[in-house]
Amino acid sequence: MRGAPLQSPDGLVHRFVRGSDETKPPLLLLHRTGGSEDDFMEVGARIAPGSSLLAIRGPVLEEGKPRFFRRIAKGEFDLADLDFRIKQLDRFLDWAKAEYGIGSPVAFGFSNGANVTWALMLSCPEVLRGAILMRPMRAFQPEKIEKLRHVPVLVIAGKKDATVPPSRADEVPSLLRSAGAEVQLAWVDAGHEFSAEDAETSAAWLARLKHRPQ
Repeated sequence: MRGAPLQSPDGLVHRFVRGSDETKPPLLLLHRTGGSEDDFMEVGARIAPGSSLLAIRGPVLEEGKPRFFRRIAKGEFDLADLDFRIKQLDRFLDWAKAEYGIGSPVAFGFSNGANVTWALMLSCPEVLRGAILMRPMRAFQPEKIEKLRHVPVLVIAGKKDATVPPSRADEVPSLLRSAGAEVQLAWVDAGHEFSAEDAETSAAWLARLKHRPQ
């Protein structure tokens, strides 16, 4: 039993599990629409053995389903709310680093979790040490793009994805590269759902991730 989830002073529901290897960066786990802070805990432990795990529940509800920011329609985001949620997430991560004594995390986000991650990176480039973005969508143009200075990013696209079709899979990688990130685009034989191949690809990338200063 994991027990009840935790809550930050800013109201974000989350879970934290301390890892056994403090030399490894913590993993920040961000679910898709309708998910929860529990979705990727077991996956995180498997792909990043020894790392601390920090998983957040999206604070916005859409028809009862948690998300990380509001959307007006499918593929159309509420940009004012997105800006607010980015700042909220930035504050939360500052609090979590002090509260749990951890360094800058590597984000592991799927779909809506991936979208809030790349938006966060472009607004607050120092907050993450790297990111794994699964099925991200570029549905808006950020007003401000900060330099990412070689931050490592893995983008995983689905060959059968109808939500983010293969023809659009390079849009987020191209945007992040233009900001200076070191982006690898990988493909899995899946649609807009998490697969075993996503986990395997993520684990291999994390194992190769070079040690970088916090």
